[in-house]
Amino acid sequence: MSETAAPWQAAPGIAQIQRRTVRMLMAAQVVGGIGIGVGGSLGSLLAEQVTGSEGAAGLARTGSTLGAALVALPLALLAARRGRRLALGLGWAMAAVGAVLLVISAARGDVPVLILGMLLFGAGTATNLQSRYAATDLAEPRHRARALSVVVWSTTVGSVLGPNLAGPGRAVASWVGVPSIAGGFVISGVVLALGAVAMWVFLRPDPLLTAQHHARLAGSPHAGGGRSLAVTARAIGASPLTRFAFVTVVLGHTVMAAVMTMTPVHMADHGASLELIGMTISVHVLGMYAFSPVVGMISDRIGRIPAILMGQLIFIASAVVAGLSGSSTALVTAGLFLLGLGWSFSLVAGSTLLGESVDEAIRPTVQGTADMAMNLLAAVAAGLSGVLQSAYGFGGLNAVAGLLTIPVLLLMIVTGASGRRVAQLRL
Repeated sequence: MSETAAPWQAAPGIAQIQRRTVRMLMAAQVVGGIGIGVGGSLGSLLAEQVTGSEGAAGLARTGSTLGAALVALPLALLAARRGRRLALGLGWAMAAVGAVLLVISAARGDVPVLILGMLLFGAGTATNLQSRYAATDLAEPRHRARALSVVVWSTTVGSVLGPNLAGPGRAVASWVGVPSIAGGFVISGVVLALGAVAMWVFLRPDPLLTAQHHARLAGSPHAGGGRSLAVTARAIGASPLTRFAFVTVVLGHTVMAAVMTMTPVHMADHGASLELIGMTISVHVLGMYAFSPVVGMISDRIGRIPAILMGQLIFIASAVVAGLSGSSTALVTAGLFLLGLGWSFSLVAGSTLLGESVDEAIRPTVQGTADMAMNLLAAVAAGLSGVLQSAYGFGGLNAVAGLLTIPVLLLMIVTGASGRRVAQLRL
């Protein structure tokens, strides 16, 4: 891992490309975030209407999460070979096709088309996540976490606006002659397609290809090669720092998915209104995204590993507050805010460290493997969370989620990620 900027990274021309890249990624995150934000509020309702079964409503979250996991690594492999521009554009385009299929499934009552649409729609989540890595391709080491974090932060806009497309969607549905529940996905398909076109047209020069080109000119013997999955697996297994960052990102996302999935059910069981539940989820999303630039600056200032440690401590605090909440909406809301903030620290600092800990040649595939794993485990966690809550209550679910911080803390010790190691990693 390089601790100081290479000469080419500090060149004015590269700095200009980096600023343009980050602005383009932020704009795409806003547009694409609006598109995928529809799924959070309308996906389960659409699945229930198409299948005619309340129990099948979970198909929406499971299908989109699984879709995100399935395309994460192929998109990363494509980025390694052809650049971020093509990979990110294709990801947004696949999500747009998924939105169109969901509209068709609603119009026809077609369950297989619904499932396929949800799988493709999940590509939007994978693309949303991989955009954060593109922000670091040309960034100087001392600014990597900040660059990554502002792209994560820009997702806030879409996360807020997307779930509120139900009203405008009904008007659009009447114009195009589809069921009202599908109108939001019509809007989603349009904005996701715009995001794809924006990537293909405006993300030039490609940040990853530019970084690989300059790495080759600088004499890196591995730049542009070694992208096989076997090499990727060996790289993750061989480097203690890479393993640590990988586990941090994957388990941080798993903790968040497990608790967030069952919070509405817990609140409803205690008589909370839909408005209160919606407010709590909004505060959780605020914790996830709104403070990510601050998290990025902290990570750049004090180091990646201390920031990761802060994230684990916040997760534990969240588990305590939410786990002891009982019927208190205030405590649940506070716990969910801390859950989102812990996720932000784990994702920003962990993702930055993950990219820094491996060679440029295999960086995209390592990043894609992490995104695949985090989405797969999130899907499993979402499925098991209901079982855990039924058996042990919301407090028990939070306790199990809190225990998932232990592997991260143990790896921090095992890899020597304290004391002298922390000092070496400070930028």
